[in-house]
Amino acid sequence: MFSNTRTWTIEWGDCDPAGIVFYPRFFAAFDTSTARLIEAATSRTSADLMREHGIIGWPMVETGARFIEPASFGEQVHIETQVTRVGRSSFGIAHRLLKDGRLCLEATEVRVWAAHSPVGLGIMGVPIPEQIAQQLRGG
Repeated sequence: MFSNTRTWTIEWGDCDPAGIVFYPRFFAAFDTSTARLIEAATSRTSADLMREHGIIGWPMVETGARFIEPASFGEQVHIETQVTRVGRSSFGIAHRLLKDGRLCLEATEVRVWAAHSPVGLGIMGVPIPEQIAQQLRGG
C-alpha cells in the first residue's frame, strides 16, 4: 500500500497552555498528511482531483488515536502516513508521528471518496475511480 512521510514543525499556535500540542491539532496535521499522501500517489493536487472527479474530497468518517509521548512547540516531528485498505468508496489510513525516531502517536482513519448528494442536502460516498484505487494501493 502507498505511503508518504512529511515533516511538521510544531508552532506556538499548535500548543495548549501546558506547551504541548493540543490534540485537535494532531488531527489537522493528519488531514494535511492524508492529502499529501493522495497527491503523491496520484501526482495530482487535491484541487485538481476534486475538480476532475466531481467530488468534494475525502472526509473522515471514523478515527482513533493512541497518544504515547507529547510533542511541544519548536519540535520537528515526522508523520508517516500509509494506506491500509482501499474499498469501493472508502479507504483506511494509518499515521505514525515520530520525534527523534521515537513513536509519539499512532492514529487510524477511515475516509470516504465523497460527492454532493443529488437528493437533498449532504454528501454521499461514491466509487473511487479504479486508477486512483490502484495508485493508493501502490500500483
